[in-house]
This record gives sequence, C-alpha cells and structure tokens, in this order.
Amino acid sequence: MDTGLSFSAADLAQTRFAVSPMWEVITSYRLLLADTDPPLHRSWAQQVRPRFRRAGLDRGLLARLIPADGYVADFLNPTPAGPFPTLEAELDAIRRTPVEQLRPDLALLGLGIPAEQLDLDRLADEILAYWEVALAPYWARIRAVLEADVFHRARQVAEHGSARVLGELHETVRWDDGTLLLVRRACSLHRDETGAGLLLVPSAFIWPRVLTRSVAPDPPQLAYPARGIGNLWEPRTVTTATEAVAGVLGRSRALLLAELDTPASTTQLAAAFGLSAPAVSQHLVALRNAGLVSAHRTGRSVLYARTAVADALLCPDTARKEYA
Repeated sequence: MDTGLSFSAADLAQTRFAVSPMWEVITSYRLLLADTDPPLHRSWAQQVRPRFRRAGLDRGLLARLIPADGYVADFLNPTPAGPFPTLEAELDAIRRTPVEQLRPDLALLGLGIPAEQLDLDRLADEILAYWEVALAPYWARIRAVLEADVFHRARQVAEHGSARVLGELHETVRWDDGTLLLVRRACSLHRDETGAGLLLVPSAFIWPRVLTRSVAPDPPQLAYPARGIGNLWEPRTVTTATEAVAGVLGRSRALLLAELDTPASTTQLAAAFGLSAPAVSQHLVALRNAGLVSAHRTGRSVLYARTAVADALLCPDTARKEYA
C-alpha cells in the first residue's frame, strides 16, 4: 500500500530534524523483546538482554504499551520542542499527556485499561529504568551517530534542497512532485490527519523499516534509519593518542578509558587489569569527575562508560569521521 503526504511551501519551510531519546527507547525495546539477536545490534543485545530480563523490564506497563510488533502508543513519542531534546524533557511531556489523547491509543492497543487509570508517573519511572539498563551506558556513541546524520542531511538540504534529501531517507520513501510517498508501507501519513510541516527523526535501532506518527495538530513524524549504524558497535580504534593521554592522566587511567569501549563494572575492570576493586573505583571517580566516564546503575551494579569527550581524546580519527 502506497501513502502520500502532500507539501505546500509552508510545510517544506517547517520541515526539521530532531534526535529523540524516546524513539530510541521504543525501537530498541522492541529489538530486545525478540527471541533472536538483531544482526546490526547483536553485540549490544547480548550485553543488554540479560540485564533487561533480570530487571523485569520485559514485563510490566511498558511491555504492554510497546508490543513486539504492530501499533505503538502515539503518546510515547511527543513532538520535540528542539533538535536535541533530553529524555527528561520527553518524559515530562509524556507525564502531561491529556486523558483525551490516551483514550484512542489504549483502545487501539486493546489493553482494557481506562485512560483515567493509566499511571503516567509509574510509566515514566519504568522508561527511566529501561534507559539506565539499555541505553544510557551507550548513549554517547548512539547520539554521535544520530547527530552526525542530522548534520549531514542539514548540509545536504543547504547544498541540494529539501526534495533531494527527502527522497534519500529510505528505499521506501520517495519524493514525487510535492508529495512524500511511503511505498509499500502499512504505516501511513496523510496531511488531513496531521499538523503542518514534517519532523524527521534518525534512529539507530529502527532498521530496516521506517515508522510514522500522525497526531493532529502536531506535525507528522517520520523515523528512519540513521547513516552509519552499520558501524555503530565496531570497536573504536584507540590510536597512539593513548600514550599522550597517559602522560596527563597516568597509564592506569588511560588504559581503563581504552578498556571502556564497552561499558563495564568495577569488578570486571579489576579482573581485566589485575587491580583491586578499590583502586579501580578510585580511578573511575577521578575520570568521572573529569567528565571522561559516566556511571549508570543497573540493579545492584554500576556500569561505567566512556563519554564522547574521552572518545575524542582516544579515538580522534573516529570522532572526525562521524561528523564528516
């Protein structure tokens, strides 16, 4: 089935890009519900799925609102106010969802939950718990890919115009004489069902599909696979810059940063380096205070992850490539 979204000059003028944490929550959550590991995200899923299940996040309110396939509640994807909203800003918008908007979403899902009884504070807490387990330790890397996609396409708009960029988003998306066509897609976009403009949302976990949101009076949303996701989980090439960083931070801390290409706990790092857990913890506190690592609680343990600042220090060639 082909569907089309017509554009006026005003609609084109109001077309914009945004990186949405909630789109990544929804699309990654669906991947973890599957019994098989997704080809592009196998290493991520193998690390995260055991923590995901131990935390009971595969059951509960969030699981009922994000089924493995089919319709997802539209209110989970509020329209971002700017290009790079925080998760907390999107959760605040979800908490403020009016009952009138909840009713059709819950009816389409067939949950049998009265809209007045849906506990949005509890839902936001579940989303935050999922974020800490599945996405927060990896967010610097994911966000870099999504931002690079936005910057690349914004440059393409400036050089070639919106029509060309809209026609290159995905193999099932085509621009034809003032209409954006979704070819052979069950999801639909129609101008009479939405507000003006178009919000384009790159996603790391949505491949190989595109997804849409149509809720008037908001602008329609089209989430599409970001450029570069095939290399998202490739090990970062740590260059000779490690030695230079070691001269400033000390060798142990530089090596810990290099090891944190994959998020790890204090115990895991201590075993890998033959250091005591207190010694590793002391190094991690110093690195965290310097903005080079972030800490994310998952159940009883804490995972440490390298930040984008640390990536730029240790892997300058990769950082340059992402924003090329």
